[in-house]
Amino acid sequence: MATKDYKEFFEALADLEREKGISEEAFLKALSDALSSAYKRQFEDDTGIVEVRADPEKNTMRFFLIHTVVDAEEAGDGEILLEDALEKRPDAKVGDVLEEEFIPKDFSRIAAQTAKQVILQKIHETERNNTLSEFSDKEGELMSGLVRKVEAKNIYIELGKAQIEGLMLPQDQVPGEKYVPGDRIKVLVKRVKSGGKNAQVLVSRSSSGLVRRLFEEEVPEIKQGVVTIKSVSREAGHRTKLAIASEDPRIDAVGACVGNKGARVNAVVQELGGEKIDIILWSENPLEFIAKSLSPATVISVTQLSEKSAIAVVPDDKLSLAIGRDGQNARLAARLTGWKIDVKSESAAAKLDLGVYDGAGGEA
Repeated sequence: MATKDYKEFFEALADLEREKGISEEAFLKALSDALSSAYKRQFEDDTGIVEVRADPEKNTMRFFLIHTVVDAEEAGDGEILLEDALEKRPDAKVGDVLEEEFIPKDFSRIAAQTAKQVILQKIHETERNNTLSEFSDKEGELMSGLVRKVEAKNIYIELGKAQIEGLMLPQDQVPGEKYVPGDRIKVLVKRVKSGGKNAQVLVSRSSSGLVRRLFEEEVPEIKQGVVTIKSVSREAGHRTKLAIASEDPRIDAVGACVGNKGARVNAVVQELGGEKIDIILWSENPLEFIAKSLSPATVISVTQLSEKSAIAVVPDDKLSLAIGRDGQNARLAARLTGWKIDVKSESAAAKLDLGVYDGAGGEA
């Protein structure tokens, strides 16, 4: 076996390195590991480790069985008991490493089969990692994908022309949204994990970044930088608040996002399955911004209590609208502005002596 000519094998290996980017070192390491496993399956009583030593210049490949000599009750992987080692080499002592060029009957056939499996596995792994590396700069981007399968609450989506598989975990799915194989949906590339068997592309439908990217896609003024998205707060499947601004006073930032007859915002709403979207004009005045963030409720006044904390006063009949179901509207407004907002009705606020934002940018 040691003198066998492996010229064709090394020529094929060189082709693999050129075409697939599989290094000779990585392949031979994988081959050694696979052969060790194959050997142990065939010869269960032997604890040796198979090592492949290749010499491309001489076109030879030699197989060695490696044992470390131990003084114990029984031998573990890669070990041999001292008494057994002495039968192989009379001067053996504990700690020695015995190398035996040893190819059992029929093992050459197993080696050939294993080599083929390793080649196919390495090709698949390398192509997958190369494809994933192309996705490494796509984190945070919007992509269109085809739902392939639903398995154990996870959604598997075919992405882009490369047909790489994206994984959407339960926490990245929109509550109440159904994903049916064959459906085409848009997702946000959340994270790209490359390397080995755990390589994968994680995608999301619940991220606030998805809404941001959808508006960038629908509104040319955002792509051009004329209109800026300042912040987004979202409870996926229910409601999103989007704060936008423009440094050009001639630009109607809200109108640009809404579009002619609501065409642009409606396109986003449709993609999100009917999710409500509040488009809010951002303001440098935080109290004014808070008042706008509680849309669709009308705000009478806002007063600052402490750093990043304020009270917003609304008409009595608008209190439930300002707070929202289960506090959702007020909660989203707080996330959008970064302030803690206490919403009070006008009658409740009348009992308090407050210096307040009067809705026109000043203090009352």
